Amino acid sequence: MAGAEAPFALVIVNRQARNGGSAIDAALDVLRRAGWRLEEHRCTPEERAAAVIARRAAEGFSAVILGGGDGTLNAAAPALMETRLPFGILPLGTANDLARSLEIPPDPVAAARIIAAGQTRPIDLGEVNGLPYFNVASIGFSAELARRLGRDDKKRWGKLGYALAAFRLLRQLRPFTAWLEHDGTTERVRTIQVSVGNGRHYGGGMTVESTARPDDGKLDVYSLEIDHWWRLLALLPSLRRGTQGQWRDVRAFPTTACAVVTRRRMPVNTDGEINTHTPARFRLLPAAVRVFVPPVGEASASGNP
Repeated sequence: MAGAEAPFALVIVNRQARNGGSAIDAALDVLRRAGWRLEEHRCTPEERAAAVIARRAAEGFSAVILGGGDGTLNAAAPALMETRLPFGILPLGTANDLARSLEIPPDPVAAARIIAAGQTRPIDLGEVNGLPYFNVASIGFSAELARRLGRDDKKRWGKLGYALAAFRLLRQLRPFTAWLEHDGTTERVRTIQVSVGNGRHYGGGMTVESTARPDDGKLDVYSLEIDHWWRLLALLPSLRRGTQGQWRDVRAFPTTACAVVTRRRMPVNTDGEINTHTPARFRLLPAAVRVFVPPVGEASASGNP
């Protein structure tokens, strides 16, 4: 880390993540050889990463290193905001969407080299009902998919698990009524999904919006207002590219705050986890945390698609 003779990092690794057993020791060795002091905390099933970081922050750490998937990062977000400690990512999950958005390579050893290089940048967070998130929060199809796709399925099948669960759910799709409140207006919609994105990637291959970045100072909202399940199949290439807002049955807009109200209480999926329910109130938290990123000029060679 620039300006620090001996960086001292609290390491929290989710060794139950899909790739939790691969290359962890080698990745940590990269940091030790670069002069880092590491203190690994192995969380029990009852512990939350945020609670560990908050409790141990006074021990003099200069950074936090998180090994896991997007759920691990999401769980740490409140304490990262509170302590202002920069964090590094060792991608170990199924999708690793934040790492992809930041062009951090999927190989933990290569990701450790990025942390060792010491370059950080501030990024935004989204917030829903007081809970911060990195990538996207969704109501409807994606939330139901997250609810059905258990941790064991993710670990066993990886990204294929998303596709299998989505296919099973697809034929059961039913639109729901929602009210979107934003920028002084209220819009009533019939939709299968409302998504509010902060980052660029989500869901193991989807893109929030083609120009979105985790530090662009806005939230990107879209609503899939389709009548038949087969339209979602037609939309899939655009959802992967982030150009879905060009379709006539997709409502899309940028904002910094909005609310989604539904007739019945519905779950909200944040970074792959069900953490809250509607009514959902969203806002942007600009430059809320700092993260280790590839040095300028190296991101394009990071190995992410």
